[in-house]
Amino acid sequence: MSSVLDLSPVIPVVVIRDADDAVPLARALLAGGVPVIEVTLRSKAALAAIELIATEVPELVVGVGTLTTPDQVEAATKAGAKFLISPGGTPRLLDAMAETGLPYLPGVATVSEMMAMLDRGITEMKFFPASAAGGPEYLRAVAGPLPQVRLCPTGGITEASAPDYLALSNVGCVGGSWIAPTNAIVDGDWAAIEAAAKAAAAL
Repeated sequence: MSSVLDLSPVIPVVVIRDADDAVPLARALLAGGVPVIEVTLRSKAALAAIELIATEVPELVVGVGTLTTPDQVEAATKAGAKFLISPGGTPRLLDAMAETGLPYLPGVATVSEMMAMLDRGITEMKFFPASAAGGPEYLRAVAGPLPQVRLCPTGGITEASAPDYLALSNVGCVGGSWIAPTNAIVDGDWAAIEAAAKAAAAL
């Protein structure tokens, strides 16, 4: 994988509450032209869902998000994660993610945090929480002093606001929950998710 940021204009950020939904969800995203997913560790079913996707739908690149501890990094890796995403970056967490050898996007919200990642040789990061932390205007300002940083903004981004982010030189993709919202997953509305994925893939 060359870069997580180049897989799709939008990475669907999802909460899977029932592992049985994982495979049909993965297939709906693929059918819509989105080859990547970020499964957040915000439910008890998350690790089982990740393992099912990795095993049964290997053509979908499954990442694991909301990683906040080294133990979670280890569990996500064992479950079959292809990349790792965290909301922020403590030294212990960054060390644990680096040790896996997998691509990872540590979360940043300030210029100092971005510079700290650059000190570690990390140039690709998650900007979180994107809309609350300043949105496209903030990222446009950051691009001047830190042109080597590439970001995946996540948090509060909608289908309407995504193009404003994607137009920026320092944004590779965005993370969004609108493609596969929890209610659509619970309802098994795979047609709606496939349609949203098609629209996202075209951004």
